[in-house]
Amino acid sequence: MLKIITLLIIDDSPEDREAYKRLLSSADFVEYHFKECDCGEDCLAFLQNESVDCVLLDYNLPDMDGIEILEKLAEQEGSDTPVIFLTGQGNETIAVQAMKNGATDYLVKTDINGKLLNRSIHYAIDKKDSDQKLRHYVLELEKANTQILKQQKAVIEEERLKVILQMAGATAHEMNQPLMTMLGSIELLYMKQEVPDSIKKYMTRIWESGNRISSIVKKIQAVKYHDTQTYAGGREIIKLDRTLNLLVVENNDVDSDILMRVLSEIDGVKANRLSDIDQACQLSTSADLIITNYMLPSGTGVDLLKRLEEKGANIPVIIVSTAGSETIASEVIQAGAYDHLPKAQLNVSSLNRAIHNALDKHRLKNEAVAAVKKMAEMSTTDALTGLFNRRYFHDALKNEISRSHSCGSDFAIFIANLDHFKIINDTHGHSAGDRVLKETALILKNCLRQGDIPCRYGGEEMAVIMPNTSGHQGITIGERFRKALSEKPIIWKGTPIRVKTSIGIAAFRKQSNESPELLIQKADQALYKAKSQGRNRVCAENCHL
Repeated sequence: MLKIITLLIIDDSPEDREAYKRLLSSADFVEYHFKECDCGEDCLAFLQNESVDCVLLDYNLPDMDGIEILEKLAEQEGSDTPVIFLTGQGNETIAVQAMKNGATDYLVKTDINGKLLNRSIHYAIDKKDSDQKLRHYVLELEKANTQILKQQKAVIEEERLKVILQMAGATAHEMNQPLMTMLGSIELLYMKQEVPDSIKKYMTRIWESGNRISSIVKKIQAVKYHDTQTYAGGREIIKLDRTLNLLVVENNDVDSDILMRVLSEIDGVKANRLSDIDQACQLSTSADLIITNYMLPSGTGVDLLKRLEEKGANIPVIIVSTAGSETIASEVIQAGAYDHLPKAQLNVSSLNRAIHNALDKHRLKNEAVAAVKKMAEMSTTDALTGLFNRRYFHDALKNEISRSHSCGSDFAIFIANLDHFKIINDTHGHSAGDRVLKETALILKNCLRQGDIPCRYGGEEMAVIMPNTSGHQGITIGERFRKALSEKPIIWKGTPIRVKTSIGIAAFRKQSNESPELLIQKADQALYKAKSQGRNRVCAENCHL
């Protein structure tokens, strides 16, 4: 895959600028787009209005030196373009000063060659990306810590009662029923005239404490422990203060006022009233749940469900109706509504229960869909590398042979085996070996075309199916991967690990009657030849590179 890099060269010497461009013109897998400036003022003005991937900055310029430019760039808001500082021989002190002022790297002009310059540019760009990821990581951690501190006070009472309930083997729901019985009994005692005032004093304390416990139990019941926010490092924190955003679709003002008034008495709910289907479809992405009247000006609640489905809006819907008939209830539930409520039965308790039941059903439905998707991925994807697995390779190979016969097109496969992989595991450990396999998979993907199918064949072997590809083209692709892998060391705990691979190519021609097993055997034989001839090479049947 060709990488595009926009490079700004700041040097007052036209000859030097041309030399840098010439050195970079032969870089593999990179296409450089060059911008040029011959003085500091032009450079600063350019970078205020345009962005580039990297800057080559000469120290000696006619209007200011490179250190001054670095200082002025640091003052520009949002300026984080990596800068490679260019100095003459013996200017190491200036180079160190440049690094302190924000330069990513420095090169001595007399030592520059194409390989060194290209490597320095890639290092500068990679370092910028790493710094941005690190800043994002730190920001997410700060947000997570702020959220933790914010929740501590809210959690403390809930956690105390939760521990008590767990010790007693009870749940908040089980606790609530005897609590309500106790409070009801105290209320009846208050109504008896013969209760002495001295006893009423204790009854009042029990009543207040019981109501406090009841409030905490309600909070625990309302907390959705599955509803979390993920922060950097995989840390998940429960959204205790989550507000539910509801859309109420009701064209009747009187009914709308009643519904909005009931919703206002439910904690943690924010409702927005709309009057018809079009408005609901436009705002559905910002809502957690929709409560809609069955009859609307431009259709029914079933029409709204269909419109949301066509839009791909995955949102639970509760439908209310004046009639409250079983026919309507059956119709809307079959159409995808999560619940149906008659308007005559709308109150805080029934609506609160319907809302939370709908959200729970919606969560379970999404989890089921995600589980099915995950199972499908697990059946075809290698968990470590993210490549397709061996089973998928064999199925795809059979399909490609069938397609070749029907469409009359050739294709090729290759099997790559990492050289001396056992030494990597023995020297650096199996975690390092896993890292090497992951990075190798990424390099492989970057070297392939869009229609190619990369798979992990097993252990340290990777296989690729290349549709519409001749044997010679397959050799070119395999060689591109081999070269890219050998030129880029994989860093493990600060130590560079050089990785090389041997590759065997096999071509399938449209008139061939070869089986998948025979084609794999041919690629294996070519791979064995690459190994026997010294490794780190590509072989295809009777030829090699």
